[in-house]
Amino acid sequence: MNSFRLLCSAIIGVAFTVGASAQDFTEVSSGAEADLKKALAELAAVQKNIGDEKIPLSKKMNMAEEAVMETRKQLEKRERDQANQMVDLGVLKNQVKGRKEQFDYLTGVLTEFATQIESRLHATELARYDERLKDARAAGQNEELEPVESLGEQAKLIGLALDRIDGLLGGETFDGKAIANGALEQGKFALFGPVAIFAADREDVAGVAKAKLNTKDPAVTIPPEGMAAGIQAIVRNGKGALPMDTSMGDADKIAATKETIQEHIAKGGPTMVPILGMGFLAVVIGIFKYFQIGFISLARPRDIQIIVDRINGGSTAKAHEHAKRIRGPVGDMLRTAIDHANEKKEYIEEVLYEKMLKVRPRLESLLPVVAIAAATAPLLGLLGTVTGMINTFKIISVFGTGDPKTLSGGISEALVTTEFGLIVAIPSLLIHAVISRKAKGVMGAMEQISVAFINGIDPELSEHDEGPADPPAPAPKIPVQIDDPEDDDAGDAGVVSSPQPSA
Repeated sequence: MNSFRLLCSAIIGVAFTVGASAQDFTEVSSGAEADLKKALAELAAVQKNIGDEKIPLSKKMNMAEEAVMETRKQLEKRERDQANQMVDLGVLKNQVKGRKEQFDYLTGVLTEFATQIESRLHATELARYDERLKDARAAGQNEELEPVESLGEQAKLIGLALDRIDGLLGGETFDGKAIANGALEQGKFALFGPVAIFAADREDVAGVAKAKLNTKDPAVTIPPEGMAAGIQAIVRNGKGALPMDTSMGDADKIAATKETIQEHIAKGGPTMVPILGMGFLAVVIGIFKYFQIGFISLARPRDIQIIVDRINGGSTAKAHEHAKRIRGPVGDMLRTAIDHANEKKEYIEEVLYEKMLKVRPRLESLLPVVAIAAATAPLLGLLGTVTGMINTFKIISVFGTGDPKTLSGGISEALVTTEFGLIVAIPSLLIHAVISRKAKGVMGAMEQISVAFINGIDPELSEHDEGPADPPAPAPKIPVQIDDPEDDDAGDAGVVSSPQPSA
């Protein structure tokens, strides 16, 4: 029941609502239609305004687009012009760089040309062209001058060189000063080709002008007597007898380098004293030992045979008498051997060997001094070389390497000491070798004599102390062979064998 009531109430409420809504929709529809008409009218007015304004705006836009296109064309043209200008600028820069390189090259060539001209100028021309050469060198280093002006000043050297060549070909004279006989003389030079002559204002001074070290002024070489008048005539009149040096001065330079042995030794410095002292000592010892050993008398094979025959024959006194004819250590050794001839051979051999040992120190005395001189002289020369080079480097550190004359002292000491060290060492070695060989030859001869003496003694003599009561029959001669000590193999002691007589 209640539900029905509620439903009826809802239906009645909806009916009233629909009725009211229908009335509102009509009003709304009428308002909306009016608004629509108004909006359409406004739209039409706006469209008309747009249509009226579109044409001028289109014209303006077209004009703006045309202006933009024109501006763009101008921009592109400007960009092309700028690119062309950059290319032209690069070309100009390269041209400027090339011109600068050419300018620097010409400046360098002219500077070198000025140096070459100065180096080729004769000593008599230095004072004449010195100022012009200095101006040309200064122009190349003057930053205040324009490059063209600097180059023009340097180019004047070419005209100077051409004028000089023209003067040399035809010969020219000019005033100047030169050193003659140790004094500076005023006079006149005559220059033709590489030859320059000088004639002083005094008529007794004339000669060939040449460069002189450590001075700007040239020196005058006085010619042989009778030539001065001809030089004076050439300088003053253009005619006369002229002395010519076909070596272009080299002969005088070579003559100036010649020196005496004393001057050459003096260049070696203090190291030369011990080197020459050792050389002198080695020579004196060599001469002394050569004659000392050379005067030693050696027994010939015939002498040994005679002594052996007399001993074997029982004539000891005659053997002594013959042995006394042989002087020196060999005769002394033979006399000792004769005194012990009746001893055993082993004992005789020991006695003779003892005699040889006493002789050896005498023969080899002073030879170590010669050997020391031969070994020490090169070392002293090397010492002089080192000290000379040290002095040279000291001079270089003070004066530099510009003047070679300042270095000649140290270099001369370095080379001369080495030279004399070898000069002393080589003969000392030869002297030592010769004297040692002669000493060994004497010792070898003494050893051969000893062996020959021992082998030649009759073995029966050594079997008893006293000789036989009756003179024995003559013993057969025993051939004895002794090598000559002057032979190549004399230094080697050989054993001499001889056939023993049969019992």
